[in-house]
Amino acid sequence: MISISEPAQEHFGKLLSQQGEGTNIRVFVVNPGTSKAECGVSYCPPEAVEDTDLRFNFNGFDAVVDAESAPYLEEAEIDFVTDQMGSQLTLKAPNAKAKKIDDDAPLIDRINYLIESEINPQLASHGGNVMLVEVTEDKNAILQFGGGCNGCSMVDVTLKDGIEKQLLEQFAGEIVGVKDATEHEAGEHSYY
Repeated sequence: MISISEPAQEHFGKLLSQQGEGTNIRVFVVNPGTSKAECGVSYCPPEAVEDTDLRFNFNGFDAVVDAESAPYLEEAEIDFVTDQMGSQLTLKAPNAKAKKIDDDAPLIDRINYLIESEINPQLASHGGNVMLVEVTEDKNAILQFGGGCNGCSMVDVTLKDGIEKQLLEQFAGEIVGVKDATEHEAGEHSYY
């Protein structure tokens, strides 16, 4: 589930040697499965371990993961990198924003996964988001824009040149078009 590089294991070993006996690390996701998901690592003293937690053994310590975060930490990698700028711990969790799904999952689930893992993180930089409303019988994906996208003057470009292009490429033959169901009202919340 989680891979921790040798340098990161050494780093955690040094840090944990200065903590109380039996202290491990906890790896977690706040707001898992949403575009606001954030991953983190903290100390985990023995009294903070829950019965439902998962434990992964590493060199001299355990990584403790709560049951809710576990599916979102599939393929997560923790590393400790040193360069001319100094040292830093890096945590990459490609499935934090959306739980990894199988290739044969229903079309709606696969579209939602793409929206949450790739499209919404891009829109978030402008304060926007999009959600799938439905896939019609004639194979059109109907989307609803929110946040800064609602009323944005660039929404048509975002829809046609960005989202539609990406969805049609990813789901060729399964959908034929993308339509916007949003009643756009420009205002202070709009990015442009």
